Amino acid sequence: MISSLFRARKPITQIAQIVPINPQVSQKLTPIPPSIQSHQNPYAQLPHSQNPSRVLQNCSFSTQSSKFPEYEMPSVTWGVVQGRKEKLVSRVIICDYLKSLGIVPDELENLELPSTVDVMRERVEFLQKLGLTSDDINEYPLMLGCSVRKNMIPVLAYLEKIGIPRSKLGEFVKNYPQVLHASVVVELVPVVKFLRGLDVEKQDIGYVLQKYPELLGYKLEGTMSTSVAYLVSIGVNPRDIGPMVTQYPYFLGMRVGTVIKPFVDFLVSLGLPKMILARMLEKRAYLLGYDLQETVKPNVDCLISFGIRREVLASVVAQYPQILGLPLKAKMSSQQYFFSLKLKIDPEGFARVIEKMPQIVSLHQHVIMKPVEFLLGRGIPSEDVAKMIVKCPQLIALRVELMKNSFYFFKSEMGRPLKELVEFPEYFTYSLESRIKPRYQRLQSKEIRCSLKWFLNCSDQRFEERLQGEYIETETPGPLFCMGGKLELPGNEMVSDEEDESDDEVLYKRTVSL
Repeated sequence: MISSLFRARKPITQIAQIVPINPQVSQKLTPIPPSIQSHQNPYAQLPHSQNPSRVLQNCSFSTQSSKFPEYEMPSVTWGVVQGRKEKLVSRVIICDYLKSLGIVPDELENLELPSTVDVMRERVEFLQKLGLTSDDINEYPLMLGCSVRKNMIPVLAYLEKIGIPRSKLGEFVKNYPQVLHASVVVELVPVVKFLRGLDVEKQDIGYVLQKYPELLGYKLEGTMSTSVAYLVSIGVNPRDIGPMVTQYPYFLGMRVGTVIKPFVDFLVSLGLPKMILARMLEKRAYLLGYDLQETVKPNVDCLISFGIRREVLASVVAQYPQILGLPLKAKMSSQQYFFSLKLKIDPEGFARVIEKMPQIVSLHQHVIMKPVEFLLGRGIPSEDVAKMIVKCPQLIALRVELMKNSFYFFKSEMGRPLKELVEFPEYFTYSLESRIKPRYQRLQSKEIRCSLKWFLNCSDQRFEERLQGEYIETETPGPLFCMGGKLELPGNEMVSDEEDESDDEVLYKRTVSL
């Protein structure tokens, strides 16, 4: 029991060195036998000349640390015990060194710096070898708190392993310097596995991260997972998520409630079915990057102000989704003036042209003039050329070489008047070798005389049925399609509700041509 009591006590000789003991109290203390004293106190045999403070340091008494502030716990990072004065001196030297390089050390005030300027010099030189300048470091000076061996080298080695070229590592760090603080195992590896789980090809991982390095800082269970889940819920094929990420990885960082869902809801309100919208996003994921309030809604209002009918807005967007993100007002104003001045097409005709082929807003004017000049050069009056363009805007996007071949066949082989071309300008949009020549030869063999539209504007099966008929059926308009409604076929009743195909499936099949 006596021995356990002695173990609970601190050595008296040591306490006496720290706290002066009252002589009256010391007389009442029970003397400790020498054998027990030497056994219980390992420092009893130390030479008398040893500094008591060093004894204290070796024993690491936490109760006395506040009385000796110059001795603190050793730094885990640097492994060197420094006193307060030494740390202050080292910090001043390091800050002076950074200032000499043009690096502002103000943001490093609360950051633990290396014990020597040589360690800091090593870090700066390592970053400079990557291609970073003093200005780059000033953009994010906290990167100087990363150890070369513990942080920089492991992170950069992993980035190179997943496909980022070594020559691009410096640029990657410039764009996202926070990556140097990341843990390879805890933070980087899970993100890469998540991307692979989305069917992003292994060879594309580096490309994706170079485009959007901030992905490495997102939590898997947060924004990235919810954005993917919402897109799948509106009809996006899960297998197309990977290609979408490769094309436009930024949507993984978009919030569903504030960015993606409002965008989708607005387009659906225009009459665009979700199935068609999903197909659009699969091919053009960058549409999600268009700002709804600043770009998309103003562009829709612009289309309406130029005479585009509200009921065909969905068709316009489906044909040319990029129109939502263009500087549309300037382009529409320029093209409308050009159509009025050069092509003699009034604003109403211009609106009908945009409804049928919205890509015209981005078409260069010299490209438009080439087919127009070709038609004028063949003796077609300018008024008729204007009518042809309003009826078939695709004319102004055709190659003149192909138009020449089709026109030559029309005049030399068919021998028909120009009036038929004015009435059916779509003639130039069909392939001469695969449709016009073979069908015309079949007509000649049966000595059938008909209009261009009758034998060109139909499928191969329908054409064969017409050839086998004993009479020439009256010409009827082609299929009509209204976004948001059912497909109406000429000569038939409207698609009934009892059919297996749903409305959206019918709409999708008809919109494939868009």
